[in-house]
Amino acid sequence: MAGRVQPVLAGAVTALVGFASSFTVVLAGLRAAGASDAQAASGLLALCVACGFAAAWLGWRYRIPMSVAWSTPGAALLVATGPPPGGWPVAVGAFLVSGVLIVAAGLFPPLGRAVAAIPKPVAGAMLAGVLLPLCTAPVRALVELPVVAGSVVVGWLLLHRFARRWAVPGALVVAVAAIALTAPPTGLTAAALIPSVTLTAPAWNASALVGVALPLFLVTMAAQNVPGMAVLVGYGYRPPFGAALRTTGLASLLAAPAGGHAVNLAAITAALAAGPDAHPDPERRWVASVTAGVGLAVLGLGAGVATTLVAVAPPILIEAVAGLALLGALATALAAAVTEPATREAAVVTFVVTASGVTLIGVGGAFWGLVAGCLMLLLFHRRQPAPAAPASAAPDESAHAAPDEPAPAAPDEPAPAAPDEPAPAAPGRSTRVS
Repeated sequence: MAGRVQPVLAGAVTALVGFASSFTVVLAGLRAAGASDAQAASGLLALCVACGFAAAWLGWRYRIPMSVAWSTPGAALLVATGPPPGGWPVAVGAFLVSGVLIVAAGLFPPLGRAVAAIPKPVAGAMLAGVLLPLCTAPVRALVELPVVAGSVVVGWLLLHRFARRWAVPGALVVAVAAIALTAPPTGLTAAALIPSVTLTAPAWNASALVGVALPLFLVTMAAQNVPGMAVLVGYGYRPPFGAALRTTGLASLLAAPAGGHAVNLAAITAALAAGPDAHPDPERRWVASVTAGVGLAVLGLGAGVATTLVAVAPPILIEAVAGLALLGALATALAAAVTEPATREAAVVTFVVTASGVTLIGVGGAFWGLVAGCLMLLLFHRRQPAPAAPASAAPDESAHAAPDEPAPAAPDEPAPAAPDEPAPAAPGRSTRVS
């Protein structure tokens, strides 16, 4: 009996932690893109349901704990980009195009390999630049709301020290308590227990396709799908990358008209369902991912209440909670950006341009940061002569990789698999795929 209950409990924890840790980021992103409160609540509900169905299908079909989540970095990108020209309908159109690109990456392996070939320092620097504005929100909140924000930060610090996975949910509980004590009573009683689905007819323009749809696709692939696949490989599974991309891309397409921005493989919470805490037997951990999907879909019914709480709270307080949730992702992105000395300057240029928030010809800073970083890599690649091999070098020693070529994976970090091929299994671990 205990063996049957353990993965179910692990899945419930995965759903709760995943929802509570980042729904504020999602709502902030949708509202920044031009959504009303009702449209943002609809988007959050659509994402929960789409993630739930995708996780349940992938787990049941392949018997692998393939957790699915919304794109948290993608939501942070929306905050950094702001409303596109044309408003919310154009943002919905960009969500649809991003979903199409994810499906295409699952159908055409060269497209997925091209995304994976973006130099890791440049991709990390772009993501860090996208996350930076939200990650500075806790500092600004401490200045504007010292008592309330201070209690949130202290709660986060204590839990981060003793129960790290509950740090952000705990900070959210403190924030909700502060909102309940300080918000007008009429605001809280107006919360809708069951959110309504609000459909939006999409619209398109060139600047939104380049400035929102393409960066959203790249961030979702580089910061969610590829790392999520690496987590599963690290636990010994051989997940079908192509099928995962097609499923999450289709889920993104279905959620977009209701306001959902992107669905992808989970990267942050993936280990909760794929690790040994979910079940000692790797063959049974898929139950945890299916349970997490069902739990996330159920939690989506609270999207109306969550949106109302966010609406009546001081915006800087919600941004502060979102920023605390993204600090770990920012640290990882910065580490990836500056690890290699040969590409460090290009990564810094990418980071600075992206974080500047500039908009040129209607296209936001994330795209221009990526362009600037790649141009820097090309410039340095052309200017730097190939180093001469030392006389004492062995005949079979290979030269250093060029600055614009991704470094080979470390022995204990498997490289991402091509979209149409299962990832290689770690030795001595379960590789069951039915």
